[in-house]
Amino acid sequence: MDDPLEIFNTAADLHTEMINQMKGVPGVTQERLVEGLSARYCALSLVGEPIMYLEISMFLDELQKRRISTLLVTSLYVSVDAATKDSSKAIDRPLFGDFWERFIDSLTALKEKQQQTVYRLTAVKGWNREDVDVKSIGKPSFVEIKTYCGSENVSWHSNVKVFSEALSLKSEGEYEGLCEHAHSCSVLSKSRKVKVNVLLYTWLVTASVSSFGVYLESSFFLGFKRRFSLMVQVASGRPFNSEDYMALTPSWAIYGAEESRYYPNQSWYRKKVTSKVKKLSNSELYQYRAA
Repeated sequence: MDDPLEIFNTAADLHTEMINQMKGVPGVTQERLVEGLSARYCALSLVGEPIMYLEISMFLDELQKRRISTLLVTSLYVSVDAATKDSSKAIDRPLFGDFWERFIDSLTALKEKQQQTVYRLTAVKGWNREDVDVKSIGKPSFVEIKTYCGSENVSWHSNVKVFSEALSLKSEGEYEGLCEHAHSCSVLSKSRKVKVNVLLYTWLVTASVSSFGVYLESSFFLGFKRRFSLMVQVASGRPFNSEDYMALTPSWAIYGAEESRYYPNQSWYRKKVTSKVKKLSNSELYQYRAA
């Protein structure tokens, strides 16, 4: 079994190697490159089941000692790739004969949780556009719609928005569009239970984690200061819930905003087929996002 410290050191070395490959790329500033060398998030997911690793607690300790925010994927975040048993079998290729029953049981269990819960819908072009009823089983706090890998499978962002709006209509007002990220072809819808006094409290409490204050790749922006103070609270035996770390959603991140969740002070560079890189004007950028 691999040693936790060895895993961390290897991951840190690979992270540095990956970031260094961005040197000289048009649009990548030295300031951002230096920021990228210091890891601030670690998501334990993708391949296998991380909590089956016997030294997972020690590995998390190594990350926390370095003030790296850990995102351990749990059953509170469930992939919902299809609306029917047949389409689920075709898309997910499950290993168990009772896969559909297991899936429904997982969604049902979400209703009992007090923390934020999420359905992740991976929209595969031509496959899973059936009418998914997002409200009847798990009643998640959020519904994240994203696209699949490969250009032949990816829907246009405008199509993803149409899909999101259809789901909201089906929910009869229980869910509505919250955030969109045009560059990722992704839309986040929220349950009305995350509204407080008609204001959207859907982000995690923020702190200055970089020169521009936010981490653009995550659906939620985490404040390190608050994050670690809550950890101390848990260690002392005092529990907390999602209301303890939620924050107001900024206007430029709300669904339908002109920025389409691009941070307003950032410039976006698009590589053309000719291998020349062009910095887009605001009007060109908005036109491209709408495509």
